[in-house]
Amino acid sequence: MTRLPAALLTGALLALGTGSAVANDGCAQSRDYILGGMAGPLIKPVHLYKDLFKTCLQSLELPNVKNAYVLKAGLIAIEPRHNSLAATASTLTQFCRRFPRGTARVITPGEQRQARTIGLTVLLPALSTTSCLAKRGGS
Repeated sequence: MTRLPAALLTGALLALGTGSAVANDGCAQSRDYILGGMAGPLIKPVHLYKDLFKTCLQSLELPNVKNAYVLKAGLIAIEPRHNSLAATASTLTQFCRRFPRGTARVITPGEQRQARTIGLTVLLPALSTTSCLAKRGGS
């Protein structure tokens, strides 16, 4: 009987693991939280959140992105590996080159400490975010 709980505990620990697919699960968790109605009524169309999920997954490929999330406000939040001014500016520039019609914001160290759950993370405000298109002077 003691082997079954130990096996379950071992399996659970392996499932949590440290692989990038598990560590970078913010995209799926945030999308599921929003579309599951746990963040309250949607303020954007469902298809927008599905498109943001795809952008979120692709943004994980950027060099300074530790994790990324879909926000209820309708943009991507990036948790950077290095949170210096130069590193985050470079990350946002790379994001805008890859997703010229996208909108992203970087999660500050203070927000990282406060937003300890996916529910708190998806509700982060857009603040004074400007879309990549507007930054490039497009309309």
